[in-house]
Amino acid sequence: MIKIEVKSFNELTTKELYDVLQLRSEVFVVEQDCVYQDLDGNDEKAFHILGIKNNRIIAYTRIFKPGDYFTDASIGRVAVAKNERRYSYGMDIMKASIKAIHTHFKETTIKVSAQTYLREFYKKFGFKAIGDTYLEDNIPHIAMIKK
Repeated sequence: MIKIEVKSFNELTTKELYDVLQLRSEVFVVEQDCVYQDLDGNDEKAFHILGIKNNRIIAYTRIFKPGDYFTDASIGRVAVAKNERRYSYGMDIMKASIKAIHTHFKETTIKVSAQTYLREFYKKFGFKAIGDTYLEDNIPHIAMIKK
């Protein structure tokens, strides 16, 4: 079981921010062998969904209100520590992220830019693929919308 916390950028402690950036780097840069600019200037606009287990952030997303990233509300940077994935914490952090969008933004339409191999994962939450696949940081992605 993980504890979920939702925080604005300014509510994050320095340690939490460090742990979030470390997890994102582990998953998106090291594990996926993808050199890209993770610090994109958007974290300050986002709410950060933290999945905490044994005082460690092991799951994470960031959410945006409509217009701050995409036209619709959105979820991004979905990450779960590799050694914690077998516990379905990805499901927990996504459910919490969808709920946070409803709570904080009063929105039901949500967009994700999904890595194509995770299409079925996002379908479990009601997301539907729209458009063609595209490369983002040399990784195949597809836009998906939940209404």
